Amino acid sequence: MSVPTIIGAIVLIAAGALLLIFIVWRKRVPASLRRIRAYDRLNRDAGLSVESGKRLHISLGRGDLLTARNASAFAGLAMLRQIVERASVSDRPPVVTSGDSALTILSQDALRAGYSAAGAEEDFRVPAGRLTGLSPFAYAAGTLPIARDEGVSTHIIIGDLGVESALIADAAERQGASLVAMSDGLSAQALLYAAAPDPLVGEELFAAGAYSGAGASHEASLNAQDVLRWLIIIIMLAGAALTILGVNF
Repeated sequence: MSVPTIIGAIVLIAAGALLLIFIVWRKRVPASLRRIRAYDRLNRDAGLSVESGKRLHISLGRGDLLTARNASAFAGLAMLRQIVERASVSDRPPVVTSGDSALTILSQDALRAGYSAAGAEEDFRVPAGRLTGLSPFAYAAGTLPIARDEGVSTHIIIGDLGVESALIADAAERQGASLVAMSDGLSAQALLYAAAPDPLVGEELFAAGAYSGAGASHEASLNAQDVLRWLIIIIMLAGAALTILGVNF
């Protein structure tokens, strides 16, 4: 077994152990999360859309669940269930779009779970989770009519997107709708940073579950990430110091 494989296994085991420790801890001690304005806006606008009888649109992007870029899709699914639970009482229930067939099926399952948690499972409709296109611009083109024709007051974009996200953001602005946007794609981050009032950058995307109230496991994951981040920083600084001192490995 190679050295990188051994190191990777150690990091994986350490991450799992930290996560379990923090899950137990968070069940006893609630987390105190720092304020992120985008999540404040998301929670506020989700409530306002229900009060005004408007629709929420959640765009989960085109993340392929079988690739290494699936983390943003799972972050979106965790947030989706919580939003749907709160918005299920609306006269115009939420609609979810995605650009991957497996992700669409999971979004429908998250919708069902949200309605069930709200005690309104009979109101769930499968077409609320839609596959709007399998290529980047086909996905955007299939999403635009929702922004134009379905009375959407808030668009929530979270997931793996590229430059096509600009079309969705532009449609939201033209309709005077609120926009909360986050992506793990660099091109999408650049575009949404200019288009969204309070954009999310970097790892803030992966805190979606914790900030939407998805449970202790999501809060614990943030604590585990912080510990691992500091460990990596310490290892890098120690390695640099040893190199300066002439110690070779």
